[in-house]
Amino acid sequence: MNTMNSTTPEQPLGISHRPSPTEAMFESFKARNTPAFIGYLPYGFPNPDVSLRALDAMVSSGADAVEIGLPYSDPVMDGPVIQAASQIALDNGERIAGVFRAVETVARAGGIPLIMSYWNLIFHYGVERFARDFENAGGAGIITPDLIPDEAGEWIEASDRHGLDRIFLVSPDSSGARLATVSAHSRGFVYAASRMGVTGERSTISASPELLVERTRQAGARNVCVGIGVSTPEQGAKVGTYADGVIVGSALVHTLLDDTKSRAKDPVEGLRDLSQTTRALAEGIHGARS
Repeated sequence: MNTMNSTTPEQPLGISHRPSPTEAMFESFKARNTPAFIGYLPYGFPNPDVSLRALDAMVSSGADAVEIGLPYSDPVMDGPVIQAASQIALDNGERIAGVFRAVETVARAGGIPLIMSYWNLIFHYGVERFARDFENAGGAGIITPDLIPDEAGEWIEASDRHGLDRIFLVSPDSSGARLATVSAHSRGFVYAASRMGVTGERSTISASPELLVERTRQAGARNVCVGIGVSTPEQGAKVGTYADGVIVGSALVHTLLDDTKSRAKDPVEGLRDLSQTTRALAEGIHGARS
């Protein structure tokens, strides 16, 4: 009698060889000597249905990739505009599972779908489950502002299994060693925060992000995008002269808020303003080196 355990041992999951659509986008833009424009909008703001229309409008108006934000009750990196939008989304019934409809919307419109999320949301959804559902929806990569590579083992394994980009952040205060670690573990691009602090619109952009982009490239990063504080076409054009991509968030979210900055505009007015602002930013950023 065979007494060996007949249960088949669990086999390790493989590694996806799917090429990065984000990296392919940057290669295409580099061939034309043009920076990419990455826009940000929280999913579910001002409500789930209108947010899908807004994401589609951003791509059709010139955004090359879209960071779809997952609203969170404790957004430590977000400034007042994005905090207000996220709270409206939460109040109007946003649920994490719905974000995959947003990913599909961006992909169908022809943009590169990214997700910006605090790690706690993905962790509680289930890292493997989130990676699988994100890949199936056509997603490209996830930006994790509060997760560092040193603590990202589970996410690194899951993203390798599903062919997803890992986008970690660096700041002007990052050491050379930290830049090297982030560059080695990132896939798609490295997110260079133009300054310390929370997101928000600014009247000027300092010289520090240009130095940070140069240092990050020297540390091994293939693509470096700059975000936080870029608010106008002129600022986008300035950053676009040296960065591979320019990330704009608060200035886009702002177009969907009324003058109180605490309530959403009428959807028709908001979507019109969003499209106009996106087109102006796209023109400035895409023309940065012409």
